[in-house]
Amino acid sequence: MRRLRLIDSIPSTEDKEIPGALKVAFATQDRRRVDAHFGSAPTIVIYEVGPTGYRFVEAIEFDQVSGENGRHLDDSDDRVGAKVEAIVGCAILFSLAIGGMAAARVVNNRVYPLKLPTPEPITDVIGRLQVMMRGAPPPWMRKLLHRETSLAFADE
Repeated sequence: MRRLRLIDSIPSTEDKEIPGALKVAFATQDRRRVDAHFGSAPTIVIYEVGPTGYRFVEAIEFDQVSGENGRHLDDSDDRVGAKVEAIVGCAILFSLAIGGMAAARVVNNRVYPLKLPTPEPITDVIGRLQVMMRGAPPPWMRKLLHRETSLAFADE
């Protein structure tokens, strides 16, 4: 597993925190679209998404992934475990598909998995999330937003 992050060469004086933001993970093959099954995604990209802004946090690359059919080269390998560990701390995971056992492991780590019916650009998905955050969020998102706010106060 390799983690890729942007590093500012010039220190910024502005606060990089995005108020009311959630960390959102995306299963991707090309780092631009949600276009992969969670188990076979070679990369998970993570963004911090708020009602009026978003920023790239990191891309996590995986060397060993499942095939699109869900099979591993060696059935004793746990390809999903590293991915689940990588998204701990995220509120939402977007993918094209996710197996039942993997979904249970994701949910047990307090990440809300969402499946898209077809590949979509990550920026389009982020845009829809922001519209929901600014308007009347659905109950599942209100719960996530409330949880993140409660955790932020617990840190202070």
